[in-house]
Amino acid sequence: MPPLNAGENDSGLASAVKSRTAHVVHLTHNDLDAVGADAIHRMVFDTEGVFTIWSSVGKFAQLFALVASCEGKGDLLSISDLGYHRETESTAAKAKKNGWRVEWRDHHRWRDEEVTKIGQVVDLLHIDSTVCGTGIVARDIAPENSIAAEVARVVCDYDLWKHADPRSAVLGQVLQRKENRDHVRDCLIRGIFTDEQIEREYAGIKAEMEAMMQRSLKHATFTGTKYRVVFAPLYGYPSETAHFIRSRKYTEIEVIIGKDGKFSIRSVPPISHLIAREFGGGGHPNAAGGSFNFTVIERFTWWLFKKSRHFDELVKIAEML
Repeated sequence: MPPLNAGENDSGLASAVKSRTAHVVHLTHNDLDAVGADAIHRMVFDTEGVFTIWSSVGKFAQLFALVASCEGKGDLLSISDLGYHRETESTAAKAKKNGWRVEWRDHHRWRDEEVTKIGQVVDLLHIDSTVCGTGIVARDIAPENSIAAEVARVVCDYDLWKHADPRSAVLGQVLQRKENRDHVRDCLIRGIFTDEQIEREYAGIKAEMEAMMQRSLKHATFTGTKYRVVFAPLYGYPSETAHFIRSRKYTEIEVIIGKDGKFSIRSVPPISHLIAREFGGGGHPNAAGGSFNFTVIERFTWWLFKKSRHFDELVKIAEML
């Protein structure tokens, strides 16, 4: 019997999908918003069974194609908190041809032509950038469920950077460790937002995070004319690192870069998603992600000097918007 949760690196994922007993496959992101959306799916579709696939933005096209190639048997493929990619139009058509019912809910910014293309193929497409992905899922499939509504409120507080509910920050940070996903998800299903395990994980993460954020700040580069932009290496916790640097250095755009060139971008002006799209990524206006596609040499020089020729390119794009 296949596992109910399949990780994005599971080499047997195709076999697990093909031999599933669940009638709902939930393909979603890998953060708090995804965990909230998955909790609500399981509140609603407990009887049918839910097979969850956690996906990074970069793996989405590949994982969508994998599921689409399997026989759907009339089951539901529900996509949440993941945005449009060029390949997804043909992939969605293939999924439908193979017998899947496809529903897609996302809160990232889509172009009108993208909405039209995908909307003509899937059974349901709901895009709403004013709420988090969990908020869309809660309104669509659990409109009368008070626990689902509360989960959506807490998740949106974190995902939309409102920072008004302290519970959201704790959960968001705890979920920086992927091994905590199932536990937090199972708590949210029951309307529980903290317990001994969550508090213990948070305490450990908070101490670790402080050291990592200080290290990122130490190696940061500040630049920009129209906006105050910072580029900093990622040692862990991209959202929190961006917030940490902004609160201390009054930056307006924070680019937190991993060793392979993938970056997380946060911005005060609502242009993160536009910048990220120029680097093969996407997201929503104040938080997004992309990649500099470092060569082998660029990876080495980034590791050694914490500098990159891509800094000027990104700043130029940002200041043209």
